[in-house]
Amino acid sequence: MSVRGGIVVLDFGSQYTQLIARRIREMEVFSALLPCTAPVEEVRKLAPRGLILSGGPNSVYDPASPKCDPQVLHLGVPVLGICYGMQWMAHTLGGKVQRAERREYGRADLKILGGSALLDGLPKELKIWNSHGDHVVAVPDGFRICGRTENAVAAIEDDSRKLFAVEFHPEVRHTDRGEDILRNFVFGICEARANWSRSAFIAETVEAVRHRVGDARALCALSGGVDSAVAAVLVQRAIGDRLTNVFVDTGLLRQNEFRDTLALLRDRLGLVVIGVNAAARFLAQLQGISDPEEKRRRIGREFIAVFAEEARSLGEIPFLVQGTLYPDVIESVSVKGPSQTIKTHHNVGGLPSVMPFQLIEPLRDLFKDEVRQIGRELGLPKEMLTKHPFPGPGLAVRLLGEITEERLATLRAADAIVVEEIHRAGLYGKTWQAFAVLLPVCSVGVMGDERHYGFTVAVRVVESEDAMTADWSRLPGDVLERMSTRIVNEVRDVTRVVYDISSKPPSTIEWE
Repeated sequence: MSVRGGIVVLDFGSQYTQLIARRIREMEVFSALLPCTAPVEEVRKLAPRGLILSGGPNSVYDPASPKCDPQVLHLGVPVLGICYGMQWMAHTLGGKVQRAERREYGRADLKILGGSALLDGLPKELKIWNSHGDHVVAVPDGFRICGRTENAVAAIEDDSRKLFAVEFHPEVRHTDRGEDILRNFVFGICEARANWSRSAFIAETVEAVRHRVGDARALCALSGGVDSAVAAVLVQRAIGDRLTNVFVDTGLLRQNEFRDTLALLRDRLGLVVIGVNAAARFLAQLQGISDPEEKRRRIGREFIAVFAEEARSLGEIPFLVQGTLYPDVIESVSVKGPSQTIKTHHNVGGLPSVMPFQLIEPLRDLFKDEVRQIGRELGLPKEMLTKHPFPGPGLAVRLLGEITEERLATLRAADAIVVEEIHRAGLYGKTWQAFAVLLPVCSVGVMGDERHYGFTVAVRVVESEDAMTADWSRLPGDVLERMSTRIVNEVRDVTRVVYDISSKPPSTIEWE
C-alpha cells in the first residue's frame, strides 16, 4: 500500500473531514488527512495527485478563522475546496465571502450550468446537502460559476489553474451523485491510481501494533460490539496470547447483554475474555448526576479504573486497546483541525487526564461500515458484524436525567420491545440503530378507567452508513403500533410513547 500518489485532505475542522478521506479509500486510493496548518513541505513529501480542502465551522473573514498556507494552491496539482474550503479559496484569491441572508442547512436543489470538468456527466439538476451560513458573492478572477442553488453560488472552477470548489458536501450520502463528483476529481482531474486495500490495511496495522508493543502485554477493552471485537482480533494477530480481553458489566447494558455477549466473544470469536461485574460502582458514580457530559466523563474514568485494577491483578500491562472509531473522535475532540466538540465520547474526551496505560486504537481513522468490512476480511461471525451500534456509556445516555436502578429497569424493558419488534418486522439488518429513550417527562394516561401519571418513552430508529449523518426510519404504521401498544401494556409506569423523526444533523443519533 503506497502512501504516495494519493489525495491529501487538509482539515479546516469539518465534522465530515474524515468522511472525505473515507470516500477516497472506497475508490481504493490512499488518502492522507493533515491539519490545514500543515507546512507545504509536509504535503509535498506525500507527492499527492491532488488536494481537497475540507469544510469547517468558521467564517473566513473572521481574523481568528483557520488558515492554510496559500502555497497549497500553487503546487501544480488539482485542488478541490468543499464548503469552507471553497470560501477560503475564494477569499484567498481575491473573491468575496459574506454572511448569507438566508442560510442553507440540509437538502437543496443544485442547478448545473454546464461546461464543468468536476460536474461532468451529471444531470442538470441534483439534490445536494448543504451546511453553511456564509457564501461566495464574488468569485476570484479566472473562475467561472458552474452551479447555483436558489440562494448561493454552489460550484466554481478555474481550469487553467486546476482549482475547483463546491459549497455543498459531495462526501455525504444525502448529496445525489456525490460519489460521482469525487470520482471525477480523483480519477478524471487528478488521474490518481488505485493503491489502497483492506488486506493491506490489516497487514500494516498488525505490523505497526507488533512493532509498538514489542515484548509487552496489552489489555483490550471489549464492549461487545464489532469495533472492539475487530480491534481485539487485529491486536491478537500481532501479539498472540499477550493480549487479555476484559468485558465490563457497568449496570448500563441492555437486557441479557452481559451474558449473551460473553458467550459470543468466547465461543464464536475464540477470545480469552475476563467478565467483570462492576455495576454497583458505576451506578454509585452516577448517583444524582443528570448532566450528560458529566455522565460520560464519570463513566470514562470508571472504565479506566476498572481496567487498571484488572491489569494490576494480572501483572504489568502497559497498553490498553480500544475500538475507537473516527465518529467518536471527531465529535469529542479537535483532532486534525479546528473542529468543535459535539459530545464527549467516554473513550475519547471522557478519559482521565492522567492515564495508567498507553492507548492502542487501530481503528481510530475508520468508520463503522469500514470496520465491518475489515471484520469480514478477518472472518468475524455474521451476528457480530451485523450488531447495531451500542454506546459505550450504555443506557446512561438513553435515560435522560438522574439514573436509578428502577428507571434503568423501565428503560431496559421498553428497549427490549423495540428491538424485538424490529427483528419481527425483518428490519434489523436494514436499520442502523433502533432503541428506546426514557424521558424525564410524565404525562396523564388512563388505565383501567383510572387516571395514571406515567413516564414517556421515545423510540429512535435511524438509517445511516457511517453515523456521521443519519435519517429517521420511515417504519410501517403497524410496527410502530405494536411497539407502542406493547410498551404501554408491558412496561410499568409508562403511559406515552413518541417516535423521534429528527435527522442528523441537526440532531445526533443518541439523545445525550
